[in-house]
Order: sequence, then C-alpha cells, then structure tokens
Amino acid sequence: MLTGFVILYLVLSIGIGMYAATRVHNARDYIAAGRSLPIWIVTAMVFATWFGAETVLGIPATFMEEDLGGLISDPFGAALCLILFGVFFARKLYRMNLLTIGDFYRERYDRKVEVITGIAIALSYLGWVSAQITALGLVFSVLSDGGITQTQGILIGAAVVLMYTLYGGMWSVALTTFFQMIVIVIGLIYIAMQLADMTGGVAPVIEHAVANEKFHFWPELNAVAMIAFISGLITMGFGSIPQQDVFQRANASKNEQVAVWGTVIGGVAYFLFAAVPLFMAYSANLIDPALAAKWLAEDTQKLLPELVKGHLPLFAQVIFYGALLSVIMSTASGTLLAPSVTLSENVLKGFVTRRRHLSDRDLLIMTRWVVAIFAVLVTLYALWSLGQKTGIHQMVENAYKVTLVVAFVPLVAGLYWRRASTLGATLAIGLGLSTWIPLEVVFPDGEGPLPPQFAGFLMAMTGMVLGTWLRPRQDH
Repeated sequence: MLTGFVILYLVLSIGIGMYAATRVHNARDYIAAGRSLPIWIVTAMVFATWFGAETVLGIPATFMEEDLGGLISDPFGAALCLILFGVFFARKLYRMNLLTIGDFYRERYDRKVEVITGIAIALSYLGWVSAQITALGLVFSVLSDGGITQTQGILIGAAVVLMYTLYGGMWSVALTTFFQMIVIVIGLIYIAMQLADMTGGVAPVIEHAVANEKFHFWPELNAVAMIAFISGLITMGFGSIPQQDVFQRANASKNEQVAVWGTVIGGVAYFLFAAVPLFMAYSANLIDPALAAKWLAEDTQKLLPELVKGHLPLFAQVIFYGALLSVIMSTASGTLLAPSVTLSENVLKGFVTRRRHLSDRDLLIMTRWVVAIFAVLVTLYALWSLGQKTGIHQMVENAYKVTLVVAFVPLVAGLYWRRASTLGATLAIGLGLSTWIPLEVVFPDGEGPLPPQFAGFLMAMTGMVLGTWLRPRQDH
C-alpha cells in the first residue's frame, strides 16, 4: 500500500514536469524560465532546492553522532550563503542579464577564466546531486524492506529525476519545486506533531538533548579548533555562492527586487525549517531508545525513516515519504540542471562555435544531451560513494571546496574591486588549486596545519591581489 502511494507520487511529479516542458520554446526558457517568475515561486525554489536529502537525513544523522557544532557548514553555512547572495550579489548579477554564472567570468575577465571556473562549478555538483540520488536509493530500500537494494534504488531514482528535468528544464524545476515545497512544509510539520505527541511535547526532547550536551556549538579556544570552525562555515557559506543553482533562481526572477528578496527569504526559511528534521530524528531517543541505538551503530541516516515506518500509522507514513521524496527530488532536479547548463554554455559552446554556427535550437539540444550525460556521471559517483560509505552530509559538504578555492575570489573581486584584473583572476585560480589539491591528497581528513580548502582560499586571495598589482585592469 505504502509503495503504491509512493509510485503514484512519482508519476504525479513526472506529469507536472512534462507539462512544464510545453512552456519551453528556446534555450532561455529552458535555462532561465524566461526571467518571468514571481517571488512566491522563486522563494519556493530557493527553499526546496536547498532543503534536500542532507537536511532531512544527513544533518540529523550528524547531530545525533556529534553535536550542534557539527552542523556549522549546513544549515548555518548554507543559510549564510543564500542571505549573502541575496544581499550582495543578486542585484548586481541580475542587472548584467547573463544566462549563467559562468558568463560573468567571461565578460569580466576572459574565455580561459570562464572555462576553468565553469568546469570547477560543474564538478562541485557531483557530490551534491549524488547525495540526493543516494538518498532516493536509501528511501526505496527502506520502503521495500530491502527488496530493492540501495544500488537498485539509486538507478531508479536517477531515471525518475532525469525524466522530467531533461525535457522541461527550469520550467520543470519551477513548477515541480513549488508543488514539492507545499508537500515538504505541510508533511514535515504534520509528522513532527505526531512525534511530539509521543514524546510529551517538544520540551522533553530539548531537555534530553541539553542533558547530553548536543547543543554544544562554539569551538574550543585554540587556533586549530577555531580555524576548523571558520573553515567549515566558509566552505559552504562562501563556496556555494558562485553556483549556478543559486544564480539561476535569482536570474529567473521577473525583476531584481524578486531576485533579492526571493533568495533572502528562501535562505531564512531554510535555516528555520532545518530544525524540524533535527527534532524528528532526536525524538527517537525518547520514543524507541533501542531503535536509536541500533541505527546509530549501523547507519544513522536510516534512523528517521525507520522510526516513522515502525511507529506511525499508514497515513502518516504516506505523508512522511511523500515529503521526503519531495525534499530529495526538488533538490536533485535543480542541481542536475545547473551544472549541465554551465558545461553547455560556458565550456562546450565556445569549442563548438569555433567550427560552426550554433543556433538557439542547437544549444537547447546540446544542453539536454549534457543533462543526460551528467546524470550518468552522477549515478556512477553515487554508486562509488556508496561503496566508500560516504555520508550524505559529508558528500554535500565536500562539494563546495573546489568552488571556494577557484570561483569565489574572482567573483567577489570582479563585482566589488574595479581594478581586479584577468591576471589577478588567473593567479587566484592557479595558486588556489596548487595549494588545495596537494594538501587534500596529503591531509584528506583535514588534519594538517590548515584545512586544505581554507589554505587554498587564502592563496586565492593572495593571487588576486598579486596579479592585480602586477597588471591592474585598464579602464576602457
């Protein structure tokens, strides 16, 4: 019965996505939904895209295993990113009338910087999209009591998300995400209320967490701990700003005011609502301590789905899994489209146009092919990460290291430093990568003198200042 409802929900999502495809007439419709979306859809897209598998499964698992300080990257860093983008970046970028975030690097610097940052931005999505596909596989496995393995579930989930993203593009993302946001909010609040009835309210859960020091947040007062804390915050807080999905939602707005406030409100809503899954998962300690102990030892990410499946009636299970699928699919579709668009527009298009003229229809076809190919790469990466036993929260957190090192400094300098030059951007990228990659190899767990991505970020800033000093930008 439960599986039947889930299948019906998947079919409905595909139907909405395929309907959205009828609104796609050219590449700009596919990539930016014609820059016509109102604030309620933009806010819904920002919230639902970022409220992904890591928020419902990964973040609570990390909180159960560690404490509040373990969540510095997400939701704290993630919400910081969205608010910063809305306040400091959305208006300036919207006025430039770009198609992708990669176009900024070409217009402000040159083609070489555009290609390198475009590839870095696209690669950063492997971890994020794979986390969503991995979560879909986990959900299908739990629902079927192991009848569908997580590997098989990953393949099924990837196929479903690809199906409606491939044809409808940004219109599919916009309409399905708005529908999915409604399901997410109503569904998770309802389940939280059901669990609160079983724990005697919210207060006993909070008291239990306080007694077990789960609200410990600030680092120890020593240099190593504080640098690790700051690094965790800026990896996602800064590293996810130069991302196509954030830019795409702001850029699809009907005006710059919608671009600003849709992003800010979506970020605030994300931060506040991220507390709901934390409460839901931690309530297992009071409702069924044996179940909590079992999944803490085996796979904490499965605790919340198993709690709902084992202790709530069928109707509540349908609501929960509908909300969970909405969470995952809304993020997966948006984060599958974003890197594919970046690769098409900022990497492949330039090489193709050297040989022949590329019409708007040709760009649309090429982008859809890239979506399909990227979906295959994401699926392979998800299967590999499953074998490595990489957690969903960790997969998302790792995704933004490359953009922090490569793309963030040239973006900020290009918007806010008039003299920032192409040589500065090139040196920022070169020094950032040449510092980060060796340290990541030598200290993969961040146990060196500095976290690898933090050292790369500092060197990127050094490169930008040095290159601009050696050859400042000439005013035209």
